[in-house]
Amino acid sequence: MEQKIKKVLIIRCGALGDLVYSTSVIDALRYEYGENTQIDFLTTPINAQLFKNDPRVNQLFFLKHKKFPILLSPQKQALIKHSRNYPYDLLINFEMGKQFKSLVEKVEAKKKSGWFSEEIHITKTHMVEICKEFYKSSISQENMNKSFPKLFGANFEEVKNRFNLPDKYLVFSPSNSHNRKKGLNYRAWPHKHWKKLLSLVPNNMPVVLIGAKGEEAFFEPLKPYSKNVIDLVSKMSIPMMISVVEHAKALVVTDTGTAHIASAVNTPVFCLIGPTPSEETGPYKTPFNQVEVIKANLPCSPCYKTEVMKECQFNECMEKITPEKVINRLSLANIL
Repeated sequence: MEQKIKKVLIIRCGALGDLVYSTSVIDALRYEYGENTQIDFLTTPINAQLFKNDPRVNQLFFLKHKKFPILLSPQKQALIKHSRNYPYDLLINFEMGKQFKSLVEKVEAKKKSGWFSEEIHITKTHMVEICKEFYKSSISQENMNKSFPKLFGANFEEVKNRFNLPDKYLVFSPSNSHNRKKGLNYRAWPHKHWKKLLSLVPNNMPVVLIGAKGEEAFFEPLKPYSKNVIDLVSKMSIPMMISVVEHAKALVVTDTGTAHIASAVNTPVFCLIGPTPSEETGPYKTPFNQVEVIKANLPCSPCYKTEVMKECQFNECMEKITPEKVINRLSLANIL
């Protein structure tokens, strides 16, 4: 007897990396219930661009203000109304914030998995594996084991022609999501190191610099660029950026969203990590990608969100990752 096609809603409204982590659920659902499974996502408007070219995602719902109660949130009301008109077979909620509890309760679904719907016992370490804990009651272990984060970018030939990209290039992603926060940016690698690294790359190897709109000021200390640098800072949409990263020889990056994008499109990623726990929040290693974590290996690391980090005045764990160490790792991996 043919299995009924499932209609699924997934709630994930965190940062860009959080949404990338959760994309492993998409193939897991399709393996479990068939390729015609209708998968809807509730996420933030900006990060929803991750799915613009994803044929696996049926419909997107946007939530700009997560903390607004249902009575003050037309976006939450619209989702609830949609679910009443077209009830879901399954809801999977990845959000742990209490502001999502009432929404999860009011959305119409025959079965609900994840936070606020069942008891979750987190026994895994990496965030991708933790995400799987939120839907394991609805997916077989076999299908979870072969499901990994996966993204679809814009048409590469169109992007390549638009920006006149060469056939081979590296991508550097120096900025991160904490650039505009007050105080020391503990995830950042010093500008002087990025500038030195750019000078160490052979002149015949193009380097594409990427960064989001609003981050232009962060890149000023890296100028003037050498002739092999292609400046695409603030010039691309997220789907374009996915495509540019996917077709690169490698990405050099700190612990931020673009690192997770590279691991999801199987581009070799060289991730500079200091205070954050790489085994938990670093780019996810799969049988199909190459993840190189570069650390200073100080005894006080990782220290993220601890008193040790708050008392650190020099960000030593990032400062002591030398440009020479990074260029050597790229060379040893036959990237250069």
